[in-house]
Amino acid sequence: ALYITSPVKGSGKTALCCGLGKHFLDQGKKVGFLKPAATADSVDQDARLMKEVLALEEPVEVLCPVFSDQTNLESRIKEAYGKVSQGKDVVLIEGILEKKMAEALAAKVIIVEGYSRDFSGVPNSYKDFGKSLLGVTLNKVPASRLERIRSEATTRFNQAGMNILGILPEARSLLTLSIGELAGQIRGEFLMGADKSSELIGNIMLGPKSLDSGLYYFRRKDNKAVIIESERPDMQLAALGTSIKCLVIIGERPSPVVLNLAEDKAVPVIMAKGEMANIVTSVEEALSQAKFNRQKLPRLVEIMEQHFSLKELDKTLGFK
Repeated sequence: ALYITSPVKGSGKTALCCGLGKHFLDQGKKVGFLKPAATADSVDQDARLMKEVLALEEPVEVLCPVFSDQTNLESRIKEAYGKVSQGKDVVLIEGILEKKMAEALAAKVIIVEGYSRDFSGVPNSYKDFGKSLLGVTLNKVPASRLERIRSEATTRFNQAGMNILGILPEARSLLTLSIGELAGQIRGEFLMGADKSSELIGNIMLGPKSLDSGLYYFRRKDNKAVIIESERPDMQLAALGTSIKCLVIIGERPSPVVLNLAEDKAVPVIMAKGEMANIVTSVEEALSQAKFNRQKLPRLVEIMEQHFSLKELDKTLGFK
């Protein structure tokens, strides 16, 4: 049992589970997954993602059992673990920091800690895990501070008797949205290209207000979603003349000329209602809550191979 946990949501637990799961699979290990939930609506896409990544046969409801009350919780967690651990070499357990969970399953623990400028109080809060704590992973560290954080955090955690397993840099490609996530966030309607919903957006650009040619402007970024108001067909056509993942039109339905060009180039077109400012706010909120998905896995694997002590973990678990 390998308990991947964090004191807060959004630290990157699911991504780390995916990366570790892929690594163990590549080592020829049989990997299971468990994510205990407090409410039924918590049976979310994370468990579905892990089911897909690990090619698990168990239903999502078994991978993500709901414990709405604390009655006989320890025995019920053990029972849930028993269902997903049969025939497995390692079971990845995802959850918010809870010592009782680790104790109930005699699990080894990896704590995921989001980036912070100050780690002074962090190590002391993890001492209760004792020898079951394999180490801490610092996630989403800005590239410009990577070396400094590696030095400072390693020293501080080592002084507290704790191991740093990984310091993972912030990667723009892991924080992006899929076309479908973007459409859902702005309540947009696909006019074409819904079959490309799972493709990832590399950048987001807004249509300029100027009367100048938009071609030069839109060439600044590749693989982008472009958001343009409906009264600017000139800018819509200019955007379609560059590397573009999808075109978002705010207001009225775009002209047939624009739709025909988008169809020729196989570019999804999404129409949304509302003010541009509100749409931009919705997109910003979506970016801040971007979920990890399978399309991001190859890049995550690259990052973990460079910045996570996978060989050390294998040795500690007796896999090497």
